[in-house]
Amino acid sequence: MGGAFEGVVTDGPMLLAIGAALIAGLVSILSPCVLPLIPGYLSYVTGLAGSDMESVMGRGDTTTKTRTMVIKSRVLAGSGLFVLGFTVVFTLMVTLVSNIALQLTSHKEVLNTVIGVVIIVLGLGYLGWIPGFQREARITKLPAAGLAGAPIFGAVFALSWIPCVGPTLGAVMGLATTTGQTDRSVVLAIAFSLGLGVPFVLFGLFFRRLLGVFTVIRRNSRWVTRIGGGLLILVGLALVTGAWDHFLIWLTTVVDFTEVPVL
Repeated sequence: MGGAFEGVVTDGPMLLAIGAALIAGLVSILSPCVLPLIPGYLSYVTGLAGSDMESVMGRGDTTTKTRTMVIKSRVLAGSGLFVLGFTVVFTLMVTLVSNIALQLTSHKEVLNTVIGVVIIVLGLGYLGWIPGFQREARITKLPAAGLAGAPIFGAVFALSWIPCVGPTLGAVMGLATTTGQTDRSVVLAIAFSLGLGVPFVLFGLFFRRLLGVFTVIRRNSRWVTRIGGGLLILVGLALVTGAWDHFLIWLTTVVDFTEVPVL
């Protein structure tokens, strides 16, 4: 029974954990302390001015179209390198935490409870209910703007904005820790980074078209925070009460994960 239960927790539900990690990354980039900075970040990692960014979606003669393609290529390269930079850092962080947890697998129930409590605290902090929790800790010494400094800036972003993305990243670390397996930790970290990074790249490539969406999301960012914080608290409560494991067992009776390739 114990071996079968362990298989349920670490195999099929990996797909669920990946989905949760993607959502966590998306919630992070839509949060009030990251979303307003996206245009500035894009300009920094590409070395392009705001007017150049706005021309990405411009139409015109062959010369203008050629210039637009050059700008799009630069935006794709800069934003991609930026995402690569913070993906490497987040992956190392999550892997380190999960490897530490691997030494505590004999105390799985206690570990799940501790992780659940931490995630609940992170959720409360994300909602702004813990004073000073959302304080920013930016690193002021930055690399030169442009493509060469984009991956370094991505790494700096990962380290200096932990107070901002920490709650959602902490939830991903918690999910990775419950398995204690390096390969799965890497997958979850990459999924989190994609949830955070893909919208960033898309906004750069379709800057003008997405400005309206950007404005609407920013205007309603409080709801993003409330929903994100609420989800974190629910995950934490599920881990503390043991409902998480029961849910995973129930899920495997509904979905045949053996037909879906998982790590």
